[in-house]
Order: sequence, then structure tokens, then C-alpha cells
Amino acid sequence: MKFRIFIAVAGLMLAFNALGGKPHLSRIGEGYSATSVNTAVFRANSLATHGDTQYASYYDPEGYLTLASRKLGTDDWTIKRTRYKGKVTDGHNVISMAVDGNGVLHVAFDHHGHPLRYARGVAPGSLELGEKEQMVGSGEEDVTYPEFHTLPSGDLLFVYRSGASGRGNMVMNRYDVASGKWCRVHDILIDGEGKRNAYWQMCTDSNGTIHLSWVWRETWLVETNHDMCYARSTDGGKTWQRSDGTAYRLPITMATAEIAWPIPQKSELINQTSMTTDPDGRPLIATYWREQGDSIPQYRLVSHDGKGWHMETVGRRTMPFSLAGGGTKMIPIARPRVVSDGKKLIYIFRDVERGSRVSAATRKYGKKEWKVTDLTDFSVDAWEPSLDNDLWRNKKQLNIYVQTTSQGDGERVTNAEPKPVYILEVK
Repeated sequence: MKFRIFIAVAGLMLAFNALGGKPHLSRIGEGYSATSVNTAVFRANSLATHGDTQYASYYDPEGYLTLASRKLGTDDWTIKRTRYKGKVTDGHNVISMAVDGNGVLHVAFDHHGHPLRYARGVAPGSLELGEKEQMVGSGEEDVTYPEFHTLPSGDLLFVYRSGASGRGNMVMNRYDVASGKWCRVHDILIDGEGKRNAYWQMCTDSNGTIHLSWVWRETWLVETNHDMCYARSTDGGKTWQRSDGTAYRLPITMATAEIAWPIPQKSELINQTSMTTDPDGRPLIATYWREQGDSIPQYRLVSHDGKGWHMETVGRRTMPFSLAGGGTKMIPIARPRVVSDGKKLIYIFRDVERGSRVSAATRKYGKKEWKVTDLTDFSVDAWEPSLDNDLWRNKKQLNIYVQTTSQGDGERVTNAEPKPVYILEVK
């Protein structure tokens, strides 16, 4: 399996005050750290907020699904180890959660081609989970990459991959908070046609429009990732359209997908990153890849200005690496996460060139220069960013799940000891 790393000097400009005051670390407890299962970027979500209560989830050192809550503005955490365990030796088997409009927790956990493992809180605000249950009762035999997304109504969307890497489909369910029931929106929203699968990132803007972007993968090997694609929905996920407003015929396939930015295979293009929207509700997609003829993968931002697609490089990396093979990779940079407060963009990442700290690049709208701040003074090793999306959307407060984790390349487990779980509060 090919995986080469070359060390060089960082090329981003350091700006210690780019995000304001000094960040605060709120410690919760100890978490499993011998793989990146607690810190994968595709955790949607690791944190969630309803009213003035914030919730966190992680696997403890023994692999138990653990929930915690606090009142915002305090460090007084209530911790509940649930009865459920996960296969923490597999970095895919993350915990994802959300809080519905009634304040009830919903949790999906321990999936990598497994039957649905889903439970919800026994009452609003409770950390006690009920029995595992089905959602709709069909198409739930083969679940990977579960994600919850909150709609303005308090309803939830739940998306996951059915099938395997290189031959899978995207499924979408919706939870009606009034009835307390799930329904199927799409058995197949994005169709791999038995030949490939989509690796997506999704967000909902302030108007309730759902934005979806993805790369295709032709086989289980990461080097077969290619092309950044896009779709949006203005009716809760029922119908979908391209950026020019033309309707998709569902399911979306490789032949019908809008290509936001063409990227060939073997470009060190990563899958499963993040996206957000600008103040006008237009998509912004964070990712990285290597241009043809260059050896250095760069962080990128693919955006739409209302007329067409554009791409910019975020900073300038100087360290080449080659990304190839299957399974969870130990990569010298994290998959990035991007948010916008309407005035500036915040691009969160981890790079060995910066000592593998939690870092954030910021750029004001209308400006070209990215300024970078290190948000921790310690290495987080294999960590990737996940956020409290509820708190950001409603209050523009940036809370980041932080834990130093390790990951052996190709799904190997390290001998790392348990490490503290923190919430990093960025002013």
C-alpha cells in the first residue's frame, strides 16, 4: 500500500488574533484514542445544543457510547455512560447525534456496513437512551456514515450510505417532530449504479435550503476519488436541482450530476469534508487535492457566486504526500471544516506542518488573504474537526470537539492511551 510523507516548512501566515480572544478548553472526561473513531470529520454530530443545554458524545476508554451535557457558559458536565458499546478499533464506526425540536436526543452509532443502530432519549433533555429501534424498517440492513441534520422546523434529516465503498447509494430519512415518527424520503438519492459511490458533505442554510456536494469513488481505493458535484433542495429534500435551478431527475447518477469542479482520479482528492453557505445562501465547499503536475496537495475552497463556480487555494502548503489504498488513512493533514458568520469565513484544519495543532484560517468577504491562528498549543495527532452546528447556526458561537487521537494507516490500531475529551470554545 502506497503512502508517502515528506516533511517541509509551513507556508501559511500566522496571525495570533485572527479569531479574537484566547480559546477556552472545557474538559469532559477520558475518551478512547487508539483510533480516530472519536475524531473523524464525518461525525454529524459530535456536539448538539437545544436551548441553553449542550450535549456531547464519545466512546470512553472501554468503548462505551458516552453522553454528556452542560448548561452553556459552564464547565459543569453531567456524564452518562450508556449500555451500548461500539467497535472502536474501526475508525468508521463513529457516533452521530442530534437534538430534535422537542429537545430529545437521537443517536446513531457503530456502523460500517452494519444494520441500523439507533436509539433516542427517553425524555426531552435526558441522557438515558431507550432500546435500539428501527426508523422506517426497510433498507436499514447495511448502514455506513450516518448523519443527522436539523431543519428549521425542528424536524431531522438522517442520511447514510447503503452498500460498500465503490458500490453504494445515498439514503435519506426524515423525522417529523410533531408525530415522533420517521419516514423515507429517498431509497436512493445518489445512485452509484453498482459501479461507484458518492462521498458527500451536506448543510442547511438559514432559509432551510439543503445543500449537498460530493465526490465519486470508483473502487474502494481512495485514489479513485474524482470530481466535485453539487445539488440543492428547497423543499426539505423531496426534489433536487442544480445550481442554475434546473431540476434533477432522481436518483442522481454520474451522468446527470452537476460537476462544480472537475478533478481527475489520482489527484490526492479527499472524500467527506464539509460545506457551508455565504450570506446569500450560495455554496462554499472545503476540501483538498493536488493539481496535475504538482506534488503538493493544497487546501481548497470551491464556491458559487450566483453566476458560476470558482476555486481558491487556502494558504500554501509545502509538504508533498501521496494518498492511496483503502481503509482509514493516517494522513498528515485533517479533512477541513468551513463555517461562515456572514462577515468572514473560518476554515478549520490540522496540519503536520503546523505541529498538528488545531488551526483555523480566516478570510473576510471581499479579501483574498487567509490568516491563520493555532487554537491549541498541543498536537492533536489524527484529530479532524467536528462542531456544534446548532450553536453556530443559532448563536454564531464556535464550539469544536477536540481530543488527541492516533490512527494506524489502513485501519490499524495504535497503542495510544485514553486522552481527555475537550470542547474548544473559540471567542
